[in-house]
Amino acid sequence: MFNYIKKNFIAGILVILPLLLTVYVLVVFFQFADSILGKFINTYLRDTLGFYIPGLGLILFLIIIFFVGFLTTHFLGKRVYLIFERVLQRLPFIRHIYPSVKQIIEFLFASQYRRFKRVVLVEYPRIGIWSIGFVTNEGFKEAREKTKQDLLSVFIPSSPGPLTGFFVLIPHQEVIFLDIPIESAVKLVVSGGLLNPVLSPKKG
Repeated sequence: MFNYIKKNFIAGILVILPLLLTVYVLVVFFQFADSILGKFINTYLRDTLGFYIPGLGLILFLIIIFFVGFLTTHFLGKRVYLIFERVLQRLPFIRHIYPSVKQIIEFLFASQYRRFKRVVLVEYPRIGIWSIGFVTNEGFKEAREKTKQDLLSVFIPSSPGPLTGFFVLIPHQEVIFLDIPIESAVKLVVSGGLLNPVLSPKKG
């Protein structure tokens, strides 16, 4: 009886806890983003016009993100951003935190990791130890001709900063292809193995 209750209780936790944590993260993000600008603007609106707009700060926050992104990809904004980034990388403490955080964010949101073709398992750094890798290319002609082997170009990322890692050429027959999406494998690497990947849906 006790084991039956324990089994159902754990099953309930596994369903409810991720949902509650997801809602909590969304609420905290909403409150944080809304309080950056909304707190001051809504205070002004309430004092002068007698009303306020819930979520106004979040809307303005998203608009600012878009505007900053537009500036950093057009005109002189990109040059100004590079100068600002160099300054950050010279500041005490910040220079140790900012580059790592930037790498993780870029790897999760930028399109760079989408260039990977497949997720694979390779025996690296030695036989008996398996590492997650990403196939980046299949056509290194000169290496294939000189080694007389069908080689795959594989990038093995480090954790938790997956923009750095090792590039290796591995014989095709020594690579195990995994049926998981690139995005799931990236999350696995970034989390240090805490987030289990989701299988890709079978085709056909």
